Amino acid sequence: MSEPITLNVGGKLYTTSLSTLTSFPDSMLGAMFSGKIPTKKDSQGNCFIDRDGKIFRYILNFLRTSHLDLPEDFQEMGLLRREVDFYQIQPLIEALQEKEVELSKAEKNAMLNITLDQRTQTVHFTVREAPQIYSLSSSNMEVFSAHIFSTSCLFLKLLGSKLYYCFNGNLSSISSYLQDPNHLTLDWVASVEGLPEEEYTRQNLKRLWVVPDNKQINSFQVFVEEVLKIAMSDGFCIDSAHPHTSDFMNNKIIRLIRYK
Repeated sequence: MSEPITLNVGGKLYTTSLSTLTSFPDSMLGAMFSGKIPTKKDSQGNCFIDRDGKIFRYILNFLRTSHLDLPEDFQEMGLLRREVDFYQIQPLIEALQEKEVELSKAEKNAMLNITLDQRTQTVHFTVREAPQIYSLSSSNMEVFSAHIFSTSCLFLKLLGSKLYYCFNGNLSSISSYLQDPNHLTLDWVASVEGLPEEEYTRQNLKRLWVVPDNKQINSFQVFVEEVLKIAMSDGFCIDSAHPHTSDFMNNKIIRLIRYK
């Protein structure tokens, strides 16, 4: 073992050895710590790498053991893939590809269940008719809820890349609203004619959009159509045994299944 070296990776400190860092000479780390590429230092004299500090844990462990060990609930494959690509450790690139294939196969058999709810809500708002003249108005608004469960975490991520909330003038992916890897609850409203745009923000009312089609979801029928389109493109099909036909047609329950 060579003398220990402390690295500052994105603000997170790691201590390892020079022999570990140069165990793959053709990698980015091999080049940096063999003197082929100059290294930067932080204020404490530690070698500084401006990359994700949390993910570097898995990179360093691979250098030590030649095994890619990830927790069962690991949710940052995209970030890990980008970090692995930066460090250019070829055996690690191959190990990650094998891991992704393994995860994909494990998720081939999957179930998707969506329970839908709809209600009508009255909203009150003010309308500016002239510089100093305001009038109080009200209108009925359709409010939707969708409780989504899937045994496939990857499918929920796919859904999150297609559906976006519109709030305060901005679109944001529903992925950030995942309660856990297998559950997602969506709450949104249909647009109301005459309701000023700022009232949606003031009353904390989110609308739902499909991207990249830039299509607003103003009814459960449209929601079901879009979810079916996304799910079937991912290999799901309608479960012929459940739910009851009347529930499915009334947009109360959607249950889809996917087999290998």
